[in-house]
Amino acid sequence: MTDRNDLGRCPFGAAPAPADAPSCPGRRSLLGLLGLAGAAGLAPTAALAATAQEERRAQPDSDGTLDRQSFYGPHQAGIVTPQPAAALLASFDVLADSREDLAALMRRLTARTAALMGGEFPQPTDDKMPPPDNGLLGPAGMTDNLSMTVAFGASLFDARFGLAPQRPKRLVAMTAFPNDALDGDCCHGDLLIQFNSNTAETNIHALRAVLKEFPADLALRWKQDGFLPPHTIKTQGRDTARNLLGFKDGTANLDAKDAALMDRIVWVGEGSGEPAWARGGTYQAVRIIRTLVERWDRTPLQEQQTIIGRDKAEGAPLGMAREHDLPDYLADPEGHRVPLDAHIRRANPRDAASADSLILRRAYNYSNGLTKAGQLDMGLLFAAFQSDLDRGFVAVQTRLNGEPLEEYVKPVGGGYFFALPGVESPRDYLAKALLETSV
Repeated sequence: MTDRNDLGRCPFGAAPAPADAPSCPGRRSLLGLLGLAGAAGLAPTAALAATAQEERRAQPDSDGTLDRQSFYGPHQAGIVTPQPAAALLASFDVLADSREDLAALMRRLTARTAALMGGEFPQPTDDKMPPPDNGLLGPAGMTDNLSMTVAFGASLFDARFGLAPQRPKRLVAMTAFPNDALDGDCCHGDLLIQFNSNTAETNIHALRAVLKEFPADLALRWKQDGFLPPHTIKTQGRDTARNLLGFKDGTANLDAKDAALMDRIVWVGEGSGEPAWARGGTYQAVRIIRTLVERWDRTPLQEQQTIIGRDKAEGAPLGMAREHDLPDYLADPEGHRVPLDAHIRRANPRDAASADSLILRRAYNYSNGLTKAGQLDMGLLFAAFQSDLDRGFVAVQTRLNGEPLEEYVKPVGGGYFFALPGVESPRDYLAKALLETSV
């Protein structure tokens, strides 16, 4: 049997964190919240949310506070749904002692998630008790386009709950790639929740609600906030957001509105060889990638563009005119226009061998302050979804090993997770098919 330390802990021996590596803004700073959370219990109310809500996409003339994501469906929200401006990824250790306790946790977490996404805000009934809601969004609350996407890490399938035979086939602990400097405090976890909404406040409100309700069940392991420019989000895909290197990020991403493509690349389906309970779910690779922006900002523009393979202003592949022009690598076999080791060419060579190694990216910028060496601690909070982790992210990242961009980026955290199938009705709950499967 695989030891739990091999499943959900970070194997860093080969790649120690550098002396100026940033501290993870997670467990250390928020353990205090866990202590406070037990002061008052909160009964779940979301089970009363009986009907699915139609997704309301942000409108240019709307302030977004009433935007709403559907909770019920074959897939969870937050994967192929449009990206709002704010993200928060929080990873937890599960404290339940038995399969029954884990199932009870997932039933309550499902109900709480549905309530938060549905805008149900419990009202105080006794001012001598702590208020049932933290009040961050005001007394009436708001939906604010919130989605909460729940995923399991490999460590949840250790000996504690007897789930090892049902572990997704390719779900393992993320091992270090050659350029990684992984910090164990920012890696892995039994359970991951990806919060997405229009504002950081709504994500923080939801995280605090979870921490308050589950102090005996979930211990926060790490968290990372992310952001995108709201004015770009408002254009609903007409513009592409830029990463903190100043380049457009996600130009060649898959079209998440193409259902057939998502069925082929993202969702686990029949015939995949995965456990039956996993159908409708997807592998989620998370990477916290620090960018060494001070060094990048002192690099000549021509060199920056050669490293990325795109024009910095327009976003077009080198030698082409428009952002979404497709590079013709067959006509450029020696890399005179787009160098052979350019980031975009390594990531997607557009040849027969790489045709199946596609991923759905969902990336955000992040900024955490300063490192111990006084440098800016900022970078990319990267997530990729795919039905086959090895054929998807692992293959892409392996091709990127040794690329010139490595001089300017340093992955410090993240992990591999399996985003659970969706919840079909109020009688269902997250991971029900897994937890009620005989093994």
